[in-house]
Amino acid sequence: MQRNRGSNRVHRNSLIRKVLIVAGTLFVGLGIVGIFLPILPTTPFLLLAAACYARSSERFYRWLLNHRWFGKYIRTYQEGKGIPVKAKALSISLIWLTIFSSVIFVVHPLIVRIILIVIAIGVTIYLLSLPTLRE
Repeated sequence: MQRNRGSNRVHRNSLIRKVLIVAGTLFVGLGIVGIFLPILPTTPFLLLAAACYARSSERFYRWLLNHRWFGKYIRTYQEGKGIPVKAKALSISLIWLTIFSSVIFVVHPLIVRIILIVIAIGVTIYLLSLPTLRE
C-alpha cells in the first residue's frame, strides 16, 4: 500500500497514539463546527486532524483522506494544489455575511465588533494567500 506524506510515522508509544487519536477527532469535530460557524477555520483543523491521525492510526488517516466531503480538500492541499475557487469564494462570502450580521444585529460592545472584523480580515487574508486550485 502506498502511503501519503506523513502517514509512515505512526508513533510507537500506545498512550501517545491514543492522545493523538483523541486530538485528531477533536480537530475533525472543530472542522465540522467550522463549516457552520465561519469564524472557525475548517481547513486548518482538518489538516491538524490529518497530522494527528498520520502519527497515530493509519486507519483513521485513510478514513479522513477518503472522506467524501473532506478528503479531496485535504489531499489537494497536501499535494500543494490549493483550494478550489468555489470553496474560497463561498468561505469568504459566508465569513463576511456572518461577521457583518453579527456586528450589526447581535454584538453591541465596540471592542467585540472590532475583534470580529479583525478575525474576518485575518481569515480572508489567510484564505487568499493559499494556492487556488483551478478545476
